[in-house]
Amino acid sequence: MKIALAQINTTPDVSANVSKVEDYVRSAAEAGAVLVQFPEATMRSFGPGLREDTRAHAADWQERMQALADEHGLTIVTGEFFAHGARVVNQLAVYSPAGQRVAYEKIHLYDAFGFRESDTVEPGSDIVTVDVDGVAVGLAICYDIRFPKLFAELSRAGAKLTLVSASWGAGPGKLYQWDLLARVRALDSNMIVSAVDQADPEVSGVQVPADAPTGVGGSLVVDPFGELIAQDDGQGEQLVVADIDFAVVDKAKAALPVLENARLGY
Repeated sequence: MKIALAQINTTPDVSANVSKVEDYVRSAAEAGAVLVQFPEATMRSFGPGLREDTRAHAADWQERMQALADEHGLTIVTGEFFAHGARVVNQLAVYSPAGQRVAYEKIHLYDAFGFRESDTVEPGSDIVTVDVDGVAVGLAICYDIRFPKLFAELSRAGAKLTLVSASWGAGPGKLYQWDLLARVRALDSNMIVSAVDQADPEVSGVQVPADAPTGVGGSLVVDPFGELIAQDDGQGEQLVVADIDFAVVDKAKAALPVLENARLGY
């Protein structure tokens, strides 16, 4: 399976974000990808006005994403929001070329490193897998990557690949942590992990809201032995294409059956 990771920066300008997504979907289709994965907050970056923009643009955004999936004949995965009372729900939505939309609602909210995502975001509660070309694919968002049991449960639910989309907060050691966590989650769940982050805005030269988690780049795809399948070239905006052979998942489960051997409720 060939997939593409769109490491981009988004802003509060939803229309501009739509245009950027259109360009990257087109490039992914030209590269022969069957799936293109965008980061968390693709629809609109974090920052002031998020709830109001969500109410104004969510329906049109969903309609356009489905039209793009239909037009290009590939699965599109984008980070979105929808309004929920005084808060929003942080989603990773999957649009299939068959006209189906499935969404995962972020379970673990980013109340860390001085941020309080739970002040404005309603948490989800259910794990989600989707079928892409006959392969079960799990979904996760950003801070979820720090919680191994989620990935273990996705693997037990049949996922061979989990997509993690993030708008990773910058700071000392944060790029290293992102890279390390992607590798470890692949190792301790016997899965392939595809982790796409927003690009580093300082590298890409995109103006983004201050005081919000806006990405560090470092997108990568890792196999269940922790080996790289693909990785970004620098931390700026780019499309990363990965060819995945799922035979490695069965090899890992046979050689390193960590979930079968697990104890203590893991």
